[in-house]
Amino acid sequence: MRLKKPTRAEILRESRDYLFIALGLFSYALAWAVFMIPYQITTGGTTGIGAIIYYSTGFPIQYTYFLINAVLMTLAIKVLGPKFSIKTTYAIIVLTLMLEFTQWLVKNPDGTFPLLLGPGQDTMACLIGSVMCGAGLGIAFNCGGSTGGTDIIAAVVHKYKDVALGRMVMLVDCLIISSCYFVFHDWRRVIFGFVTLFVMGFVIDYIVNSARQSVQFLIFSHKYEEIADRITRETHRGVTVLDGTGWYSQNHVKVLVVLAYKRQSNEIFQLVKEVDPNAFVSQSSVIGVYGEGFDRLKAK
Repeated sequence: MRLKKPTRAEILRESRDYLFIALGLFSYALAWAVFMIPYQITTGGTTGIGAIIYYSTGFPIQYTYFLINAVLMTLAIKVLGPKFSIKTTYAIIVLTLMLEFTQWLVKNPDGTFPLLLGPGQDTMACLIGSVMCGAGLGIAFNCGGSTGGTDIIAAVVHKYKDVALGRMVMLVDCLIISSCYFVFHDWRRVIFGFVTLFVMGFVIDYIVNSARQSVQFLIFSHKYEEIADRITRETHRGVTVLDGTGWYSQNHVKVLVVLAYKRQSNEIFQLVKEVDPNAFVSQSSVIGVYGEGFDRLKAK
């Protein structure tokens, strides 16, 4: 079977995704090197496991993170789709290198980490670090990236069962964070871990949901065919053509219905303006769009 040759637009889009995944993971790794590790703050996931091992033994976080994910990817590679697997493998390798690089960048000559905010500023370090981690992961998730760990397990389970895995992932994260008590014997560290988890989750949700907000366009134009062709070809969004009648003029008109992500709004407006500056366009926000090209339709 002959493979389809990717278009230039597809290549540019994929290249952009890989670039932004790397930038997002750099923010995540920098947060660990500057705020989380120096103030001995942990969180969930495989990075959290690596942090607890580092605090207790001195074994580098990035090595534990890589080893755990290498095992998980080896077990899951046959189940996950190739695109997810490629981007996940890429993200794991990049984050391992980023964690190594950022720690080398900020370390003192004697190998210790400087307290950038000064001693006793654990709360501020927790908040700033978790915001940077959440922002970095949100950017990576928007581009189809994944840091592995519980994401790999969730993807495998989700492939066979259409169930919400949030509770399972949250339970694992809670166990990881709670286990840091056996290292520090200090409940403050456990609380900091839960605060970090909450703030990271809030920031990730905000970034991901902001990028995925959907809008609906109603476009009235005599050049509807050209507009529909360009929207389909250039934005990769579907277009539905409806028959309409102006009640006052009793003239028949074609109405284009387009559902798109909010971030594509300016592109669609510019496209319509180029074809027909006199077109009548209505834009409205929609609560959710489910189906091909958007979120998967789910129901319990």
